[in-house]
Amino acid sequence: MTLSAIALAAPVFAQEVEEESTSFHHVLKTYFIDGGPGFMALIALALALGMAFVIERIIYLNLAEVNTKKLVEEVTSAVEQGNIDEALEISKKTRGPIAEVFAQALIRTKDGQDLDAIDKAIASYGSLKSSALETNLSWITLFIAAAPSLGFLGTAVGMVQAFDDIVKAGDISPTVVAAGMKVALITTIGGIIVAILLQIFYNYLLAKVEGIVSDMEEASIDLEDSIIRYKSK
Repeated sequence: MTLSAIALAAPVFAQEVEEESTSFHHVLKTYFIDGGPGFMALIALALALGMAFVIERIIYLNLAEVNTKKLVEEVTSAVEQGNIDEALEISKKTRGPIAEVFAQALIRTKDGQDLDAIDKAIASYGSLKSSALETNLSWITLFIAAAPSLGFLGTAVGMVQAFDDIVKAGDISPTVVAAGMKVALITTIGGIIVAILLQIFYNYLLAKVEGIVSDMEEASIDLEDSIIRYKSK
C-alpha cells in the first residue's frame, strides 16, 4: 500500500472508530435512561465504590509482596552466624508484613527472650498482619451483594410501573407488556454485570492474600528454626 493510499484511508478509519465509539456511548446512555436513572445511578455508584476498594487493595497487596526466598536466606544466614543486629537491620529495611513479623521475632531474640515468647510474638503479629491484608475485602463483598439486589429492586419497581401502564392503557397487548418488562429487566442486567466484575477482582485479591499469608507462615517456620539453631550453640 502506497503512502498516498494510507493517507486517504486514515481519515475514513478514524471516522469509523469515532462513529463506533459514539454509537456505543449512545447505546449505553439509552440503556441507562431506560433502566431508570435512579436505580441505575445506585448500581453505577456500587461499581465505582467497589472498584475504589479493589484498586486500593491491589496497590496495598502489591506493596506487601517481596522476594520472600531472598529475605529468608539473608535473615536466617545472619541469625545462624550470630549476627542478630544484621538480621534485624535487613528486616527493618525490607517492606511488607513478612519482614515486620521477622523484626518482632528478632527484637525478642536480641533481648534474650525464650522460644515460647518468640513463638507467641510471631503468632500474634502474624495474625495481626493477616487481618491487615484482608482489610476492606468485606466492603467489596458488600457491593457484590448490593449491586444485583439494587437491580432486582429496580426490576420489581419497574414491573409495578409496567402494570400501572397496562391499567392506564386498558390493554394487555404484547407491545405494552414487553416494553414495560424490557425497562424493568435492564436494572437486573446492570446489577448482575457489576456483581460479576467485582467478584472476579475479589477472587483475584483473595488469592493474593492467601499467597502472602502462606509465604509468611513458611518464612516464620524457617526463621524459628534458625533461631533454635542459634540458641542451641
